Amino acid sequence: MAEYSLDFAFLSIEEANRLLRRREISPVELVDAALARIEKLNAPVNAFITVTADLARKQARKAEKEIRSSGPRSPLHGIPISLKDNIYTRGIRTTAGSKILRNFVPREDSDIAAKLAAAGAILIGKTNLHEFAYGITSENPHFGPVHNPWALDRISGGSSGGSAAAVACGMGFASIGTDTGGSSRVPPALCGIVGLKPTFDLISLKGVVPLVTSLDHGGVLARNVRDACIVLEAIAEKYPRGVARLNHRNLGKARRRKIRLGWPRHFYFDHVDEEVRAAIDTAMKTYRSWGAEIKTVPLPHLAEAVAPSTDIALAEATYYHRAQGYFPKRAADYGADVRGRLEAGANVAAVNYLAGFDVKRALTADFEDAFKQVDVIVAPASPVPAPRIGQDEIEAGGKKDTVRSFLVGMCRPANYTGLPAMSVPCGFTSAGLPVGLQLIGPRWGEAKLLALAAAYEDATLWHDRHPNLR
Repeated sequence: MAEYSLDFAFLSIEEANRLLRRREISPVELVDAALARIEKLNAPVNAFITVTADLARKQARKAEKEIRSSGPRSPLHGIPISLKDNIYTRGIRTTAGSKILRNFVPREDSDIAAKLAAAGAILIGKTNLHEFAYGITSENPHFGPVHNPWALDRISGGSSGGSAAAVACGMGFASIGTDTGGSSRVPPALCGIVGLKPTFDLISLKGVVPLVTSLDHGGVLARNVRDACIVLEAIAEKYPRGVARLNHRNLGKARRRKIRLGWPRHFYFDHVDEEVRAAIDTAMKTYRSWGAEIKTVPLPHLAEAVAPSTDIALAEATYYHRAQGYFPKRAADYGADVRGRLEAGANVAAVNYLAGFDVKRALTADFEDAFKQVDVIVAPASPVPAPRIGQDEIEAGGKKDTVRSFLVGMCRPANYTGLPAMSVPCGFTSAGLPVGLQLIGPRWGEAKLLALAAAYEDATLWHDRHPNLR
């Protein structure tokens, strides 16, 4: 198995599905390959909290019989996938990366887990994350930090850091995360994979430990755009009538028509690392080479949205933890950073919380006006490459600020407005650290967003590079 594990581990979902249909490989071999990678790499990377090896092998044997009998029932049938450990799994502990829920075992599956099971996907394990998903670095005081597979002394991003690191390392074909302020885009950007946060409510969060119900989204992490689309097809709720449906088989058509990309006039490029900016500029040249039009679009309420969206996040997070009886009763069981944010949330005035929704409406209108002129808006997924573990501050574009502020700032607007957004690999720094290009689309515009991302991916090879961990 060892000689096959590396090759099998980095197949795309489409490739693996094709080989399964032809019976050239089996789900058992795919699971063995993923488990071999986990056994070898999880110690240095710390991507998983729980590895469900026995369950995965049992599911693989069942899938093998089903596929031999009637073929795969979906592109995910027999494919090993992980879940972020704030997503309920029946009979399997769901810790949310916390001491408080360390031994919590749900009695029911989340909607996400149930939909994946119905598609025939195989659960390989539950991934590490920032405690209660309330942070952007995945430096977890209870289960240890997740290490970036491209540089083990650096963060993987958060809060879905374990999911991103696992997918980047070939420890499963995809992972499901959550995203409240970039948690399914920042880790993919820093780990060199694809991350997708769809329109608010497109992925049901029933059975997911909440953070901020007004901003929480499901997220898909995969090694390429088509794989992300396949996974989203399996777990998405129904689209409104008249909206273009997802179809991973049709993603290659975007370059056949005029493309209009929006370059934000405000906020996104004010303070960006030079190498990140250079990588995004090069990505724009790729789009221009097919005749894409780059239009500057105003988003005047972006800067003033930072504080109101933060107030909403702080207040709602603290409300949930109080309602559950966790805080302040068990304040000592939280890590210092999360405890500090919960304390801050208790001090948000009701008038400030409610005013945040007025700013949300204004910012949403800005984006809607922009999408009358362009198909998607481009921005950095992270304005800086992966910071070092333990680093508190960073400097970029003439500004010094906290790591959290830099990493959340680029992504929170899409959570605030509920718009679909994704990160795709667009280059590497001179130190070999990945850079992610963020594409933001109109509400329910996943089909267009994924098509334009796939067009860029087809023209580049960034997604084919993998960390040199063996």
